[in-house]
Amino acid sequence: MPNLTAPEPDSVPESGAVGLSLSGSGGVSPGRVAAGSPRLLVLGGTTEGRALAARVPVISSLAGRTSRPLLPPGEVRIGGFGGVDGLVRYLRAERIDAVVDATHPFAATMSGHAAAATSQAGVPLLVLRRPGWTSQPGDVWHRVPDLPAAAALVPALGERVFLTTGRQSIAAFAALDECWFLSRSVEQPTDPMPRRLEVLLDRGPFTVDAEIALLRQHRIDVLVTKDSGGTTAKLDAARARGLPVVMVNRPPLPAGVPTAATVDEAVSWLAQRG
Repeated sequence: MPNLTAPEPDSVPESGAVGLSLSGSGGVSPGRVAAGSPRLLVLGGTTEGRALAARVPVISSLAGRTSRPLLPPGEVRIGGFGGVDGLVRYLRAERIDAVVDATHPFAATMSGHAAAATSQAGVPLLVLRRPGWTSQPGDVWHRVPDLPAAAALVPALGERVFLTTGRQSIAAFAALDECWFLSRSVEQPTDPMPRRLEVLLDRGPFTVDAEIALLRQHRIDVLVTKDSGGTTAKLDAARARGLPVVMVNRPPLPAGVPTAATVDEAVSWLAQRG
């Protein structure tokens, strides 16, 4: 059994309901923006999605995979759509004028569904993705195409492994009995998991000094992460400690869909459709 190094989050029922509507402040949402305003749907609970919701009146849709998500401002919808067909029905029923896919860079299934559904419904789609990371002098990165490739490489790089790939990715490393793992996630992972696993329940942002201290405390040999982009504290810490990093490359974006790297670019794209 894994050893928890942080207490469990407060017990909050995880919503399994499809289409639970909330407001970003925790109350009941009025449900609609002002009459005549475009109906805009933002997919995903990323930092960029929340920032966009703070700039433009939108409906934010969260997958509902964590029990205590950080809610963006405005109307929030929690739960799945029921695949491509369900999303098409939602877009039509809610008369959505444009969709911004601001999901995690590794949410390939949802991005594929968004591309297919908006195409069928005739709704414009923009993918908002923060830039990925680029290596700096002193980095020792090993780029791999996916999680199985990361698991195959890890034993050759070190025995004590810091996993920051998310709780749903841990299963890829479950068979590596020769390695010891520290995995950090917001909520407790589920089986299958490595036999030698310690779970750290925590939510960022993290500082470089704190990350260096964590790597030193647990005598980490190698860091495994996804090329999610954003803050670089763990990468800076690995560089400072001279540790190798296994970097999982992003899945490709849906073909033919316009992209934006910043919230400002997304706001400009939406303004052209207002």
